[in-house]
Amino acid sequence: MFDIYKKELNWGGKKLVFETGKIARQADGAVMASLGDTTVLCTVVGARNPKPGLDFFPLTVNYQEKTFAAGKIPGGFFKREGRPTEKETLVSRLIDRPIRPLFAKGFRNETQVICTVLSHDLENDPDIVAMIGASAALTISGLPFLGPIGGGRGGYKDGEYVLNPLQHEVGDSDLDLVMAGTRDGVLMVESEATALSEDIMLGAVMFGHKACQEVIDLIIELAEACAKEPRDISPEPPEVEKVTAKLKKSITKDLQKAYKVADKVKRQELIAVAKEKGAQLFETEEEINAAKGALKSLEADIVRGSILDTGVRIDGRDTKTVRPIVSEVGILPRAHGSALFTRGETQALVVTTLGTGQDEQIIDALEGEYRENFMLHYNFPPYSVGEAGRLGGAGRREIGHGKLAWRAIRPLLPKKEDFPYTLRVVSEVTESNGSSSMATVCGTSMSLMDAGVPLSQPCAGIAMGLIKEGDRFAVLSDILGDEDHLGDMDFKVAGTEQGITSLQMDIKITSITEEIMQVALQQAKDGRLHILSEMEKAINQGREGVSDHAPRVTTLTINKDKIRDIIGPGGKVIREICESTGAKIDIDDEGVVKVAAVDNEAGEAAIKWIRSIVAEPELGVIYNGKVVKTVDFGAFVNFLGPRDGLVHISELLPGRVNKTTDVVKVDDDVKVKVIGFDDRGKVKLSMRLVDQETGEDLEEQGQEDS
Repeated sequence: MFDIYKKELNWGGKKLVFETGKIARQADGAVMASLGDTTVLCTVVGARNPKPGLDFFPLTVNYQEKTFAAGKIPGGFFKREGRPTEKETLVSRLIDRPIRPLFAKGFRNETQVICTVLSHDLENDPDIVAMIGASAALTISGLPFLGPIGGGRGGYKDGEYVLNPLQHEVGDSDLDLVMAGTRDGVLMVESEATALSEDIMLGAVMFGHKACQEVIDLIIELAEACAKEPRDISPEPPEVEKVTAKLKKSITKDLQKAYKVADKVKRQELIAVAKEKGAQLFETEEEINAAKGALKSLEADIVRGSILDTGVRIDGRDTKTVRPIVSEVGILPRAHGSALFTRGETQALVVTTLGTGQDEQIIDALEGEYRENFMLHYNFPPYSVGEAGRLGGAGRREIGHGKLAWRAIRPLLPKKEDFPYTLRVVSEVTESNGSSSMATVCGTSMSLMDAGVPLSQPCAGIAMGLIKEGDRFAVLSDILGDEDHLGDMDFKVAGTEQGITSLQMDIKITSITEEIMQVALQQAKDGRLHILSEMEKAINQGREGVSDHAPRVTTLTINKDKIRDIIGPGGKVIREICESTGAKIDIDDEGVVKVAAVDNEAGEAAIKWIRSIVAEPELGVIYNGKVVKTVDFGAFVNFLGPRDGLVHISELLPGRVNKTTDVVKVDDDVKVKVIGFDDRGKVKLSMRLVDQETGEDLEEQGQEDS
């Protein structure tokens, strides 16, 4: 019933398996990819005919994790998987980025790639398995995919690169790098590092590229055994050549003039006028559709040719110059930390909020539930590019850009024990013309320092571009939006003076060489150091102390046996402390108590209360107390938090007392001295040895008098 094809490989000490022919046979391509016991089903379906009128390739990539893969039942009321998690969105982007440039030019058929995690061994991350599985499915599908691609994860520990480290090993590594590439070069890089040098980062990329060659060979073997016949690509409509010639003749000079205007808004206005002039040349629907693609090609030729021929860019800069920078901090009076970073026509308003342990994000992952105390949220409102648009939840772009900035900053944050706050950073992109994600990195660094967060070093980011025609290429520092759209590469590098903390690369051509990457990294370093020097004019280290509007966190360590005394039955005691003082209290299982309060008095009151609960009575020490019960043989006095002690009737007054109630009544405030402990640990108190007015120790006074 099944025609099963299976290929295996020992890849870095683990078994990699590609299997097809048994599951999802109606898809154009379906591969079960396994690494260890992690298994992902990767499927590809491409429509038979292109959608008319489209001037782009409609590709959708969906990565989805099923909780049964890790033997779990989903949380929530419905107990089923819902909208994509952040991890699913990020991995979808991770797969999309390297495969998109490899589809044949002119292919416009709607295509969908779905990668479903079916089994997770909690050791091998499914993201790499899904990426190479998608590549295998595309290669055997018959779609015009110019692959295959390989991919892998690289770590760096003790001066050596590690291929596909296990999930628990990634945390101990100085580097977490994911790359994808073809036989000839690199296509995509995504990484987080602890301020590593450019040479180490480049070495890691090339290490990954070498390792993924084995995967490419395995995919080719599978394709040779069972690939479908390649599909015919619809030929280019005959109108295209005619339309292109008309446009070149009519509006080339207008577009050339427009692309010499440095101001983005004015440039866009002139481009729009030129395009309108070109649109009037055509009447039929076929010609109008053909003109969309022809216009984009014409724009690209003008911009790219000018840069390669003259070295002068759209806004008049050379290839290495960074746009003017203005850095400001403390611009929002009530925020805990705020910064406004402006670079040319790109601007980010970044705000930091300090919270307590109760504000940590709880993340329910396949690997298990964990807490995150650093969140970075990136927002891209439509007004930032002068457009009117719909405001909704965070899309793939917002999640991806936010994560990139998060990766850049995280290695520089203080340890939780040294700075016991939950950090939330929000970046509002208020203007955009090139690399708002790197502006977010710069703004985040300044905003955190403004909030009093002791970053190990300031961090800055820069976006690099590439124009490549044949053997000629130009690497561009601090790219504009148009240079991104019309160029061949978007290479983002973030880091400190010491080295790189995050690196992300996407390219639109089939691959780039080590030489180009080396040039880009060196140029990015020069740009990054310049940006850091501009940021230092506003702030260069964390402020002493946090904002007056931020909670003050005080940490106490108590005996673990006392935790239950602070919490009380059903949380009664801790709730009372919080409600009475207005402070927030966190207690962990090790006896670490964190008290947070914006008001210093509230915090001190809560600390005093907690200390009184956990304090142990000391022999000979005088305490203030309250009578809680009277009996024939004495009075019980609450004197130290919840602790009571007995004042025997003989210890009430210096002379004989006939009846306890003759001296004290319930709720009387008294001063007592600890005079001993009985066999059961009960405290013995005395009132007669203490002056009830002044609190003086009469016993000591008597000794002095004698």
